[in-house]
Amino acid sequence: MIIPREEAVKSVNILNVSIDNLSLLELLNELKVGGVVFTPNIDHIMKLQKDRSFYNIYHQADYRVCDSQLLMLASRFLGQPIKEKISGSDLFPAFYEHYQHDEEVKIFLLGGVEGAAEIARKNINAKVGRDMIIDSYCPPFGFEKDEAECDKIIQLINNSEATVLAVGVGAPKQEKWINSHKSQLNKIKTFFAIGGTIEFEADFRARAPKWVSQAGLEWLYRLMQEPKRLWRRYLLEDIPFFFLILKQKLQLQIKN
Repeated sequence: MIIPREEAVKSVNILNVSIDNLSLLELLNELKVGGVVFTPNIDHIMKLQKDRSFYNIYHQADYRVCDSQLLMLASRFLGQPIKEKISGSDLFPAFYEHYQHDEEVKIFLLGGVEGAAEIARKNINAKVGRDMIIDSYCPPFGFEKDEAECDKIIQLINNSEATVLAVGVGAPKQEKWINSHKSQLNKIKTFFAIGGTIEFEADFRARAPKWVSQAGLEWLYRLMQEPKRLWRRYLLEDIPFFFLILKQKLQLQIKN
């Protein structure tokens, strides 16, 4: 059973998306009791403007923490600064390092390209010095629409004795799958939607250098790595974000 958070935790509203204003350490400590964790970035925010089911699912999560330096800048522009960027690819390793000596924390990895989850499992277990990643599975394309495949995954997770599930199959698929099946995963206390983090942990893909991320240019780094897959997202679908932020700022000024 998830214990509700104290109401004192503040949130920031960006384009009608509520983002928890937590530090990484605060979040790690709160996850002792579990919860569903999503990490909004600009692409998520724009998808949430159009996809009502995704929006409803997103706001059922226990935690929504900022996964974008550009969102950080937007929050400052709106006069409600977010205290820390907590990307999924930073949060997940911080989580397993924070709880590496807690034998009750057993993680199942779901996602990544073929072979990535198993290599990530071995890499992480070597880092923490125990079999913390208890099992892994790379689902086939379209698995979320295949009832038999979903049943198989649920059985794998439940049989593994895992208490934490990290799903990396991209948004909004990962968030929707967690929401649809979390009630069937009776031993899982903590759910992470972590995008490409499994492939980072497997060394299948390189993360942007820290200075690139801090400059808010991680999107450009990723675009240069995968232009065919990402050009539409970054150069067409996400551009309206900046105009919508300006509109929100103007509306706040009118109200004041």
